[in-house]
Amino acid sequence: QVQLVESGGGLVQAGGSLRLSCAASGSINSMGWYRQGSGKQRELVATITRSGITNYADSVKGRFTISRDNAKNTGYLQMNSLKPEDTAVYYCAARNQQLVTTVPGRWDYWGQGTQVTVSS
Repeated sequence: QVQLVESGGGLVQAGGSLRLSCAASGSINSMGWYRQGSGKQRELVATITRSGITNYADSVKGRFTISRDNAKNTGYLQMNSLKPEDTAVYYCAARNQQLVTTVPGRWDYWGQGTQVTVSS
């Protein structure tokens, strides 16, 4: 069983930046970041395959960058030009399959979440 531990969340002013990290306790294949704002459904933010192919939600394209270090079993989400609407709990997800998925139930592992708050 692989465990995921996120870090890097916090409070930032609009226009600022944060970098989230997701450390896995073992080797994983594809990774993703989700977020869930208060009273909202969980939203897929970005995904990355083990080979580095990325995809982003339209709402974060050009502002967020997903990356990973396979040697460290760690994924990252660099968030720039943050907006108040980016405020949410951010979750890291991972699965043993090479292909990413947009279905939350098809990810094998989830982190505990880290709060990101963007003030206006």
